[in-house]
Amino acid sequence: MIEIRNLTKKFDDFTAVDSLSLKIETGEFFGLLGPNGAGKTTTISMLSTLLLPTAGEILIDGQTLTRKRPDLKRKLSVITQEYSMRQDMNMDEIMEYQGRLYFMPLRQIRERTEELLEFCGLIDYRKRTVRKLSGGMKRKLMVCRALLTEPEILLLDEPTAGMDPLSRRQMWNLLRQLNEKNLTILLTTHYIEEAQSLCNRVALMNSGKLEEVNTPASLINELGAYAVDEMCPDGIHSRYFHERTKAIQYLSEIRGKSTLRDTTLEDVFVEHAGKHLS
Repeated sequence: MIEIRNLTKKFDDFTAVDSLSLKIETGEFFGLLGPNGAGKTTTISMLSTLLLPTAGEILIDGQTLTRKRPDLKRKLSVITQEYSMRQDMNMDEIMEYQGRLYFMPLRQIRERTEELLEFCGLIDYRKRTVRKLSGGMKRKLMVCRALLTEPEILLLDEPTAGMDPLSRRQMWNLLRQLNEKNLTILLTTHYIEEAQSLCNRVALMNSGKLEEVNTPASLINELGAYAVDEMCPDGIHSRYFHERTKAIQYLSEIRGKSTLRDTTLEDVFVEHAGKHLS
């Protein structure tokens, strides 16, 4: 479905994406995992043709993707990090506006809007303006808008950023259901637990370079996991922190050190969990 060959993006002397090559199969849920500045968003921007690559190419179904190929671009839909919707419009208006941009018949727009708002659990809030929606509802509405034109590929740039735990879980369930309908999904994220929960495979990026492509479980097994139990001074209240190794985002640095399995509990507590203490 998607093939990326030696994709490179430079901004003057800075290389944001450095010779990225990978394949994503039809119906796959694929994750780009890495820290800020890894090149994830830049990669998504090139896949959506918002940015043009300095070198390399992107193929969709074996055909080169360019800004002059609207037939290929129609197969893609993007959900950005930012809320890119007018605040004074309600859900129905957002959906109709999107459909008209794609020259969809009004009847089809209304039918798809009804179906998608029902699917995402937003049907009861359809007349509420965007500015009055919660963050989770806004994200779900962006998913509805992205799916209106029935794309074959969905590009998600950190779709759960800033969400509370419940809204994040709801978004995860929604994305799983979409993937079960054979929709190809490319997700960027900071969180290994998100990649583990959703993705079939993960590409680990750091400083614009592809470090490794593997299943989330294999990456976790390679780097280990840790848990920290925090007790308040009175010994009554406790919080349990279980992390699927945030250090996986920094694979290049970690491989030069001992693995987390060899790290003492005290080291782990100070380095990784100390910030959670009040």
